[in-house]
Amino acid sequence: MNFWERITGSDITKELKTFESRAKKLPTDYQATWEEINAHLWLHSDFTGRNLMPILDGVLGLLEETAADGQSIQEVFGDDIQGFCLALVGEEGAKSFRDKWREQLNNNIAKKLGNRRIK
Repeated sequence: MNFWERITGSDITKELKTFESRAKKLPTDYQATWEEINAHLWLHSDFTGRNLMPILDGVLGLLEETAADGQSIQEVFGDDIQGFCLALVGEEGAKSFRDKWREQLNNNIAKKLGNRRIK
């Protein structure tokens, strides 16, 4: 990856297009599950989304393998796809970029107000 691709994010766009073309080859129930997993995982991305690329690649590989083996979605994931996604991104309650920014903003405001007494 060169500097320009990294700055513009075109490397991520290429990877996402590759993921989508791979997902279109899956059976329809697997495609729906891919969309659901994709939606859950993006809530836990950093600002660029680069932290999710290996995770998304692994999940798509899992879906491809289980589809090739003829397993159903229920056998693979059960009923808790959101729990599966939380386990992928780390522990439950992993911070998204919004959570990090909110915490940073709250800390900055607390520092500003810390010098004055609120009456």
